[in-house]
Amino acid sequence: MSESVRESVAGRTRLVKGPGLLLVWLYGVMSVGAVSRSIYQIATEYDRAPLAYTLSAVAAVVYAFITYTLVRGGETARRAALVCCAAELVGVLVVGTWTVIEPSAFPDATVWSAFGKGYLFIPVLLPVTGVVWLRKAGRRG
Repeated sequence: MSESVRESVAGRTRLVKGPGLLLVWLYGVMSVGAVSRSIYQIATEYDRAPLAYTLSAVAAVVYAFITYTLVRGGETARRAALVCCAAELVGVLVVGTWTVIEPSAFPDATVWSAFGKGYLFIPVLLPVTGVVWLRKAGRRG
C-alpha cells in the first residue's frame, strides 16, 4: 500500500467500532434477509403484491448501501450513511403507517410493514440508532 493511501485510510473516521460494529452486523443481516426475501418474492409471486415486493427490494438496497458506507468509513461515507438512515426512518414510518391504516393496499407484508413487526421492529429501531451513532461519530471527528 502506498504512503498516500495509508495516510488517507488512517485519516478516515472509523465507524466500525463500539456500537458501530453492532450496526454493521445488524445492517448486514438485514441486507441479506431483505435481498433474499425480495429476490424470491419478485421472481416467484410479483403479480400478487408488486408494491410490497418492490418496497422490500428498496429496503434491501438501502440496507446494503448503509452497510457499505459504515464499513468504508470516512467523513463522506458517514454523511451518506446519515442521510440514508434518515431516509430509511422516513420510509419505515410512512410504509409502517400506511400498512396499519390501509392494510388492503398490501396483500403481503414488506420489510417495513407495521414498522418492521415481522423483523422484531428492528427496521424502526435501526435507523434511529444509526442516526444517533453517526451524529456522535461526526462530533468526535
